[in-house]
Order: sequence, then C-alpha cells, then structure tokens
Amino acid sequence: MADLPVLYRDRWVVVVDKPAGLLCQPGLGPAQLDSLIRRVQRCEPGLALVHRLDRDTSGLLLLARNPEALAAFSGLFAHRRVRKLYVADICTDPPAFAGLIDLPLARLQRHPPRYGEHPQGRASRTRWRVAASAGSLRRLWLQPITGRSHQLRAHLAALGCPIQGDPIYAADQGRSMTGRMHLHATALSLPHPFMGKRLRCRSAVPFASSLD
Repeated sequence: MADLPVLYRDRWVVVVDKPAGLLCQPGLGPAQLDSLIRRVQRCEPGLALVHRLDRDTSGLLLLARNPEALAAFSGLFAHRRVRKLYVADICTDPPAFAGLIDLPLARLQRHPPRYGEHPQGRASRTRWRVAASAGSLRRLWLQPITGRSHQLRAHLAALGCPIQGDPIYAADQGRSMTGRMHLHATALSLPHPFMGKRLRCRSAVPFASSLD
C-alpha cells in the first residue's frame, strides 16, 4: 500500500509500519504536503487515521477503513484501552532502572513545536524501563499511559535523558549516527471492537546500534 509495509488488515482496520521522516497528515505549506494519509488514500480513499505519530517517529499506525470503524477504534484510544509500547535509545544514564514520569505538559514554543512541563499543562504519564545497556547507550521500553503531543520526547528530556537524534529536544547533542531519531512504536495491543478478540501487532526496531 503506497510502498508502506502492511502488518495487519481486515474489513475494518489496516495497520501499517510508518517510516521516520514522513508526516501522518499534511502540514503547513507546499513543502509539507506529502504525508502518509495522502499516500494511502490514493490506494484506498476511505482510509482515515485513528491516531498519529510524530514525523520523526517510526512504527505501528492504525487506519480505519470506514466511519463505523473510525468511531469504534478512536473510542478505544480515548478510553485508554490500547496498550502501546515504544523503544527509544538515549545517551545519558537515567536516574533508576525503571520509573513513572508524571509531569503535566504544555506547548512552550510554536515553531518548531516544543512541549515541556507546565503547572497548567495537561496531565501526562509515561512508564519506562531500561531494556539494554552498552557503553554510554541505554535502550528503553516506554509505555505511554496518556497520549499527548511529543509526550515521550518531552518526558525523557525533562528526565535529563533526551532521545538520541531528536532534532528538537536533543539538538545540542548533534545528529545520531543513523541520521534519525531513535524512537519507534514497536507494539500495539487492543480489543478488536468487531471481532471479539485481541488485536496484537509488533514491528521490528529499524535502527541499529551497539545495543542490538
């Protein structure tokens, strides 16, 4: 489908593997017209985004195939019935082996958009755990409990551990060796609203490092 790997498909939903660097939907200006939704709708015009990933984040993305499916799957996300797991690489030791980041986030800057802790921000919670270590690198499992814009990126930056290659929150660290941000949506699990079973999808981590 528009050169995007399809990891699951049924009559209600499609799960694709989004590459890093591709917008989910068109941005502002002619330079940001290309997007995942525009590409897939050339093949299937009725497809609609159920949720979104940042441009620089890769991984699993759900697309609904009709309005009934869009309402049902969107409701699962709204009621936090979707389990999401991300992988991220950092170059700084975290303060512990695992933890919960509970910091309200608000947009602090518009161009480029940057989010951070703010007393009047929206409640935001992320569970994290060290998955692997090699030298100065650490690979983390991340489980967002809430789903705010830039949540994982802003939370790890607030922890003092920005994601490797993040062009906004780790800009002072320079580009990563792979030329991309090391954040990947690697697993999704949710109750299928039409089939009476659990839908589970996994995507392999696409960036290599000494942690592999």
